[in-house]
Amino acid sequence: MHALSMYLRMLSIQLRSQMQFRVSFWLELVSTGLLNGSYFLSLALILQRFDNLAGWTLGELAFLVGMIETSFGAMDMIFSGFDDVYFSQLINQGTLDQILLRPVNAFWQILGSRFLLRRLGRIFEGLIILGISVSLLEIHWTLAKLLYLPVVFISQVLTMGALFVVGATITFWTVQSVEAVNILTYGGTEMMSYPVQIYPRWMRSFFTYVIPFVFLNYSPALYLLDKPDPLHLPPFAPFLAPLVAVVIFGLALRFWKFGMDHYQSTGS
Repeated sequence: MHALSMYLRMLSIQLRSQMQFRVSFWLELVSTGLLNGSYFLSLALILQRFDNLAGWTLGELAFLVGMIETSFGAMDMIFSGFDDVYFSQLINQGTLDQILLRPVNAFWQILGSRFLLRRLGRIFEGLIILGISVSLLEIHWTLAKLLYLPVVFISQVLTMGALFVVGATITFWTVQSVEAVNILTYGGTEMMSYPVQIYPRWMRSFFTYVIPFVFLNYSPALYLLDKPDPLHLPPFAPFLAPLVAVVIFGLALRFWKFGMDHYQSTGS
């Protein structure tokens, strides 16, 4: 509870400091939303020509894109302290050594050291795309679907946040950021924005059995949109998102603890 209290205080400081220059903040927020939204606009223009992508209409694709854009924006706002580029600077500059001397859990300190409120631009953009999806589709909403939707969202945030934690932990040994980790973070986000069946078999297998991104966005979308599964996954596949999130986040925390136990200062 003490660590959580300190984390909330750090967030309060972050929010107040970022709102000191309000014009700059709002300009950056709007530009972020417009920049990411242009990606979906280009996809919509392409579908005006081809009608669908692997049997997915514009509204259905908007659901995939909207979900992942919203959750990734939230994750990038909350877990930005574990961004490998930022975290490598903490190691290089010796700031991490100062963090370890404080009587508060280092994980919570790093989590609260960088809270990028401007990522709200990407979150709003994702919510707008989701709204477009709902307006284009006649989704049969049930109580189960309404309750499961936020579970899917939280599962995506935790899983992608776990990958940020893993990327930060690797820099304990590499010191510099590892760009290969971005293949799973930013590349995984891009992959989850499209129907899985458009990818080659080896890629589908990798993101199903090794890094199970398929169960985070694609399978839940099939359930929420009442679409048949062309991959013929088990009937329980759409409901594996929270399990995937708990397992991957748990493994990331264990890896983080292992890294902390073996951390050696750079001497900066």
